[in-house]
Amino acid sequence: MGSFFKDCSCARPTRCPHPYTIRFRNGLGKQVEEGGFDTQDDAIERLTQIYAEKKRTAPSVAEARRELGQKTVAEYAKQWLPRQRRMTAYSTGEHVSSSINVHIVPRLGSRKLISVTPIVVERFLDELEADGVGRGNQVNILRTLKAILRDAYDKGAMVDDPVKGVQEPEYVRERVVIPDLAYVKQALAVAADDLTLEIVMMAGCGLRNGEARAVNINNLVAEDVYRVHEQIHSNTHRPAKLKHRKVGEFREVPLPRSVREAIERYEEKHGTTKEGYLLRGPSGYYTEPMERRRVRTLFEKLPVVDGMGMYGFRHYFASNALGSGIPITDVAEWMGHKSIEETYRTYRHLMPGSITKAARILDAGLWNAA
Repeated sequence: MGSFFKDCSCARPTRCPHPYTIRFRNGLGKQVEEGGFDTQDDAIERLTQIYAEKKRTAPSVAEARRELGQKTVAEYAKQWLPRQRRMTAYSTGEHVSSSINVHIVPRLGSRKLISVTPIVVERFLDELEADGVGRGNQVNILRTLKAILRDAYDKGAMVDDPVKGVQEPEYVRERVVIPDLAYVKQALAVAADDLTLEIVMMAGCGLRNGEARAVNINNLVAEDVYRVHEQIHSNTHRPAKLKHRKVGEFREVPLPRSVREAIERYEEKHGTTKEGYLLRGPSGYYTEPMERRRVRTLFEKLPVVDGMGMYGFRHYFASNALGSGIPITDVAEWMGHKSIEETYRTYRHLMPGSITKAARILDAGLWNAA
């Protein structure tokens, strides 16, 4: 059934204050230990409980669990991924597949599930750090690995939780680089027509790259409102749901007059597809590789600004809105952030005068302190 003992060198261990430890074989046939039992009776009671649980487990179930524990991480991940119904073929699934194939399998793929422990997972994170994988990516990779291992653990492949106590890497977002209005105007002056419209949608309406690539004349739902309901996905190069949104959900953003006029000029010059898309390519859609080539050409013509990229034009929208006194709650909604905390973490430095401004406003409603 098992044994119990004290791991101490006392002359009379049965009377010393040290706790008892029990040793037994689990359902997978692996010898394990549990400690912290104050008396022999407590240790024996726990061994009896374990023995009763093993007797209740059908031999076929125990054998199935043993076989599962002998699978490698790579084998189990391959079986696990198709069962994730909540993942979509064009969004989360792409990133999870990348985490598995690029990071998890090369480093842990040959390990048997039964041999994976929290220490193994910690070392895996150390390797990611040593290989220069960004902290944001490390967090996503670890979440994928945790989901795989916890699924195996729940099915009995391991006795102990293989990720118990493993902390996610601390991810500190770098300060964003935001162009000024002169830089935006210069970019618009030298960019090709399609990239110009994309920049206009990002700087004027706060759209993400993929959302700007999907700019559609039918999304002008009012004189000053643009409806965002899809993106041209970077991986599949086809229309996809919005980030942080379910299929069919949308958000509406302010449509400045200058942005509307830019859309109308582009339509007049280039027309649209039958579905209403303004930007397009050989496959019918304006894809990320097409954007990337044009962006490379654009930044060769612009002054070098360390850290500047296409996303800087979306940051300009936030800067323009917050600097003009628009509430951060509205900005968060228009930009499609998952939560206002994300908006605040990214753009809090754009509101340096908020306390001073509040003091001045509040003073107007108070008594004359003088």
